[in-house]
Amino acid sequence: MKLFFFPGGRGEDSSVIITLPEYSAFSDIPEESLAKVLTYLTLIPRARQPGVKFIIILDRRLDTWTSIKTALARIAASFPGNLHLVLVLRPTSFFQRTVTDLGFRFSQEDFMLKMPVVMLSSVTDLLRYIDENQLTSEFGGTLDYCHSDWIVLRTAIESFAVTVKDIAQMLQAFGTELAEPELPDEGTAIVHLLSIHTDKYRKLKEAIWSVSKEGRHLLASLEASGREEDSLWDIRLDWETVQRLLAQLRDMESAFDGFFEKHHLKLQQYLQLLRYEHSFQELSLERLATQEREVSLSGETLTQTEQTLRDLDSLEAHAQEEMARAQTIILHGHQLAACHHYAMALIVQRCNELRHRCDTLSKALRAKHTHLSQMKCCWCDDGAYLLAQQLVEKFQSKEGAQAALKDIDRFLEGAPSLLGSGPDLLAVEFESVLTPEIQVKHQPEMIHNRQVCLRKLADKHVRPIQLVDVNPGCLCVTCLSQIEVMHDYQENRSSLLSSLEGEDSPDLLKRHVMRELIETERVYVEELLSVLLGYRGEMENPGLSGLLPPILQSKKDILFGNMPEIYNFHSRVFLQDLEGCLETPEGVGACFLERKENFQVYECYCQNKSRSESLWRQFSDCAFFQECQKKLEHKLGLDSYLLKPVQRLTKYQLLLKELLKYSPGGCEGTSELQGALAAMLDLLKSVNDSMHQIAITGYQGELSDLGRVLMQGSFSVWISHKKGPTRMKELARFKPMQRHLFLYERALLFCKRREEHGEGADKTPSYSFKHCLKMSAVGITENVKGDVKKFEIWYSGREEVYLVQANTVEVKMAWLNDLRRILTNQQKLLKGFGRHSHPSPKHTQQRVGLNHLRHLLSGSLFFSQMSIVSTTRCQTTFNCLRPCLRGTLGVGHSSSPADGVSVAGSYVTC
Repeated sequence: MKLFFFPGGRGEDSSVIITLPEYSAFSDIPEESLAKVLTYLTLIPRARQPGVKFIIILDRRLDTWTSIKTALARIAASFPGNLHLVLVLRPTSFFQRTVTDLGFRFSQEDFMLKMPVVMLSSVTDLLRYIDENQLTSEFGGTLDYCHSDWIVLRTAIESFAVTVKDIAQMLQAFGTELAEPELPDEGTAIVHLLSIHTDKYRKLKEAIWSVSKEGRHLLASLEASGREEDSLWDIRLDWETVQRLLAQLRDMESAFDGFFEKHHLKLQQYLQLLRYEHSFQELSLERLATQEREVSLSGETLTQTEQTLRDLDSLEAHAQEEMARAQTIILHGHQLAACHHYAMALIVQRCNELRHRCDTLSKALRAKHTHLSQMKCCWCDDGAYLLAQQLVEKFQSKEGAQAALKDIDRFLEGAPSLLGSGPDLLAVEFESVLTPEIQVKHQPEMIHNRQVCLRKLADKHVRPIQLVDVNPGCLCVTCLSQIEVMHDYQENRSSLLSSLEGEDSPDLLKRHVMRELIETERVYVEELLSVLLGYRGEMENPGLSGLLPPILQSKKDILFGNMPEIYNFHSRVFLQDLEGCLETPEGVGACFLERKENFQVYECYCQNKSRSESLWRQFSDCAFFQECQKKLEHKLGLDSYLLKPVQRLTKYQLLLKELLKYSPGGCEGTSELQGALAAMLDLLKSVNDSMHQIAITGYQGELSDLGRVLMQGSFSVWISHKKGPTRMKELARFKPMQRHLFLYERALLFCKRREEHGEGADKTPSYSFKHCLKMSAVGITENVKGDVKKFEIWYSGREEVYLVQANTVEVKMAWLNDLRRILTNQQKLLKGFGRHSHPSPKHTQQRVGLNHLRHLLSGSLFFSQMSIVSTTRCQTTFNCLRPCLRGTLGVGHSSSPADGVSVAGSYVTC
């Protein structure tokens, strides 16, 4: 049953055609149903093209005037759109056509007031209003239309649209569910919640994929129908509708994925925080600290003191386990903070709190252990102390000495067995309180020596004895061993008092320096992390993008250099290495040497420092930096923290010097410490030299081709040229030039130092390139008459001579050492080349004319004895050379004579 159909044809002004075919029961259709059908049919084109007009074709060729009149009246009453025209095909029978003509003539005015109506006699009349390609075949047109296919297509499109709407509502409901609930406080509940949310997410994703697949299939069907043809104008609109719904679906899926990813990350970070807090709370550092405070320091007997020491050792062992767990938790906290955890501030606070607790507990345990060990020592030797006091009082007379000898004998009979156990057992027992100095001074035969001394006193008259005060705060056998009975040696009293007052041993001092090294390393790592997260990381924060100048966004690698690389090295590698040396400071030197190559990251950072400072000066007043500093609660600006790596690098060599200070020459690890110090000093020098090198301007070429920079410094320079005017040569002798020299492995550069002055000027000096000498053609003279700070650098057989004056003799010798080393290495290379060239006898001993010798001498001259001679030696060598110039010279490549001249890589024997 077809009441209406929508073939897709168009009339004039692109009016949409709606056809009402023959239907005898049209008058029986309920008014509400008719209104719904007309509304639906007109809604489709109105949604696509607002204001569109409609043409109705009312086919009543087999009907009556009564039916026509009824249909026109109902259409006028129910049609919701802009009705442009109603074309009526009147009845074909003679009687009904006559009745229709008469009825329409009398009712025309009524209909025309409501809508334009045209009464047509035949299909041919219809073609005057609508083209045949816009009419279906039943009206003599060529438009292809299948009503059942249209219904299937409309059903599919509308079903797809409804499904997309349902998906949107489901996503919105799921988003509300994720945003509303309170998060539980248990890790298992969070894990369960994560599992539930993930399952729902996957199901929604599957629903989205299924609907998308349906939409793509529908789109393909519409494309197959020929959406590009003009006759299928409505199919093209349907294709656009489906395409738009698919785009909406993709946008919803993308937004949903982003939202769930953030939610999932938040839940995971919340779970990490719960577990971190759980690990933090599980630590028993507070309980251990309470137990440590309960340890009594007032043992009444030796037995009680020994038992307290055993309890303290057990407590310390447990504390070491807990502090190891704490270090693991601290490391985990740093990793969470580095991953931009939303609770970063709380995690860093927990890390600092743990570190403080560990340090406090460790120091307290060490202090109590030392004190109790000293108490044990005092209990063991209390009898010896009392005896010594009696000796001091009694042995000032012959009778007193005799009485003291008897007291010693009685004491030895009842003394603890430990006193007679020998020096080795005593050293083991009191290792924690015996310093190396006391161990050296302590004599196990102390009492025996006193006995010998007292016997001498008992046998003859002695002069008055000078007494030495005993420090009552240190009453142990090791201290009492330093009490000497002196005769007329008052000058030794002060030194003895100072030794009795007690000093920290080198081992304790070394451990103190080691703790300082580790603690400052931890602070350094935390400061680097705060800069990277609080400044560099915030450059990616959309909330602060309005405060950040756009140019800085692309220059953060200039501002911060390779600080992330430095942080990764120290936080993941070097800090753990140092912490492993806390109880074994002798291993720290090897630690530095093992990581020697890793410290090269500082050279790159320092080379970039001038660019970083220039950029900072340009944007230091930026609101972004002020906001970051406020959030971090830093008292100093970013520039101070950007200087931290340079400061840390200089701090290492100072701490290594302190460690060496308390490491005797024969101690384990001392040689490694010396090597570590040398390595760090070399690194500082290399970094300093490279920072100067990058300021060289005007050099035509690649500085990297010259090898590694070895030395750099400022000198006064006089230049003389063998072929230059005499006047210029003389002027050069009296007016030196200030030049900054850079010594490379393969060249020596002369530059002029330039500095900008004035407000806002760059304070970093630059070096304007002036001259380059290749080391393959350089020779030197170490000593110049008249000034110990001068030396000569000559070039191309003294064609050019540079008289160089250093600021100090030490600077001169340092430069000469490096120059000598370069020239020696070059000579070794030439010798090696000669050994592998295997010259024939004809070439080994050949006659060389004077012109050929001049040609050779125009090259570089390297004198024997490592190519370095004094002025006197030069004269001697040339005197030796003169007779050779008149005769035959033997040129040898295989060996170097004791006295000779190296000419362009060959040695000329005289």
